[in-house]
Amino acid sequence: MTENTHTLLPPSGTGQVITRFGADLLVETAGGELLRCTTRRKLDQVACGDAVRWERQAQGNAAVTEILPRRNVLERPDFRGKLRPVAANIDLLIVVTSWQPAPLWEMLDRYLIAARRLPAEVLVVMNKADLRAAQTTPEMEACLAEYEAVGYPILHVCADQQAGIDAVSAAIQGRTAIVVGQSGVGKSSIAAQLLPDEAIRVGEIGQTGEGRHTTTSATLYRLPSGGTLIDSPGVRDFGLVGLDFSTLQGGFPEFGAYLGECRFNNCTHNHEPGCAIKAAVSAGKIPPRRFARYLSLLADCNG
Repeated sequence: MTENTHTLLPPSGTGQVITRFGADLLVETAGGELLRCTTRRKLDQVACGDAVRWERQAQGNAAVTEILPRRNVLERPDFRGKLRPVAANIDLLIVVTSWQPAPLWEMLDRYLIAARRLPAEVLVVMNKADLRAAQTTPEMEACLAEYEAVGYPILHVCADQQAGIDAVSAAIQGRTAIVVGQSGVGKSSIAAQLLPDEAIRVGEIGQTGEGRHTTTSATLYRLPSGGTLIDSPGVRDFGLVGLDFSTLQGGFPEFGAYLGECRFNNCTHNHEPGCAIKAAVSAGKIPPRRFARYLSLLADCNG
């Protein structure tokens, strides 16, 4: 991609949003040039990854005038609870967690449900594999095994040592992937290994073990090996606003074999008698930890 000047631009064109900073956008044009654009107030929901139409303005600047139809959009609530788009047109959600800071399993569940809602494929990446022996616990190992048992693909990588990075690159091949996860798990370290020629900030874990944000806005990169990577800001929580029961239930694949067997058609698998899901938990066929997190998410869904 090359920087372009507004004087060389055609009157209008299409492109893809590379990143957003305030009211301004960086757009990659159909010709591969990078174009700085303003956006109109009515288009304040434009996001990284969006396909857009732009026009040259009378004063020589460029403005985004239309968001072209999206395949999907990943959203999360801002500090006021208003949904804001993180990125659009995603094929693969790469959820990064690590051995330090320790995994937040319910946040991982929320991302997996978000992937189902998009819809998009999902890949769980356990980073900092070199810390596994020192940081792991039997509880952490059991939780991770439960995700594998229900079919979620998991890659173990150590971004700082380039271990496993080729497998991540192969998973992205030919697709648009977004890297998400809690702060400090090494998302930007993974992105930096995938994009050695790009200047991506990489932070360190503080002495408390809590991650620090190193990415402030979602940014799209073209991978040399093919495919597109969106590096997104780390979060300390990821809320699911407007979650419906069907999507929540579908986020727990191990329920599938028992759905339709409950006494009541509208069973929420919480307090109702004759619940096949609760019976499966009691029989050891569904992990109690997974079911407990389902109930926690169900409370949020009903709230």
